[in-house]
Amino acid sequence: MNRRHFLTTSLGALSVSTLPAIEPINRPGKSRMMLGVAAYSFREYFQWSRDKEQKPKGDRKPWSILDFVDWCGDNNVPGAEVTSYFFPPNCDEAFLLELRRRAYLRGVQLCGTAVGNTFVLPKGPKLDEQIAYTKKWIDNAAIMGCSHIRVFAGAKPKDMSDEDAVKICTETYQHCLDYAATKGVFLGLENHGGIVAEPDNLVTMIKAANSPWAGINLDSGNFHTEDPYADLAKIAPYAVNVQLKMEISRKGAKKGEGEPSDVKRVLQIMRDANYQGWFTLEYEKTDDPFVEVPKILDMLRPLLG
Repeated sequence: MNRRHFLTTSLGALSVSTLPAIEPINRPGKSRMMLGVAAYSFREYFQWSRDKEQKPKGDRKPWSILDFVDWCGDNNVPGAEVTSYFFPPNCDEAFLLELRRRAYLRGVQLCGTAVGNTFVLPKGPKLDEQIAYTKKWIDNAAIMGCSHIRVFAGAKPKDMSDEDAVKICTETYQHCLDYAATKGVFLGLENHGGIVAEPDNLVTMIKAANSPWAGINLDSGNFHTEDPYADLAKIAPYAVNVQLKMEISRKGAKKGEGEPSDVKRVLQIMRDANYQGWFTLEYEKTDDPFVEVPKILDMLRPLLG
């Protein structure tokens, strides 16, 4: 099946097994990684969070996503993931272009964004809403000059089988990938619980994707398995973006009983996969990120080289 024929075929008529498999990403040259920070690291300080106004933690002045880009510039951070949750609800093209302009003038690359979608829903109006929402942010990413969006599979409804959930997610992801390809935007499917709580389903769906704009958003802290590092190694060859968490939580660990992330091991996993791209800190601890994030960045810079 050639690509032209695939794009003119009804996606609903295809099963996972009939989609042509993609191989791990083959990059020329040596592994290299650039330092980024996700806006989510400062989630409690933005004026807006998921279209609702919030009072910032402590006595800090409420932030806009523009302030976050300025912070990245002030702290010598090359890449800013401008997470969609923190944009104003009336965000329009003029705002997106101003954000792009501000980032360029501050010497900061808008390295990506994220949407709080779910692709595991029965076919119908609710799934259509998720597709429309994802496409809206594909358009927004293109306007901002962001080449990557992290997207989510989601948790399956109780009355849906695992097989059907993977099939629906694969088809919906493919549909959005076809649109993303017209805008030059990668969709990194994240290892974020639900049907991708372990690596097998995630790798299956990525291998089934018929698009050069498909890949995995590898989150170092999201596998809560017996050996999270071994599972990260399984998905690393398909990574198009990396997010670093400062803790991991193995299978059976109680909430709050995570262990410090072995950052050097995560970096070696990515180097072994010859990963080249953004290595973005997403700080999730409850300590003050304005104090702690710069310390972590200072630790990361010499390790990234």
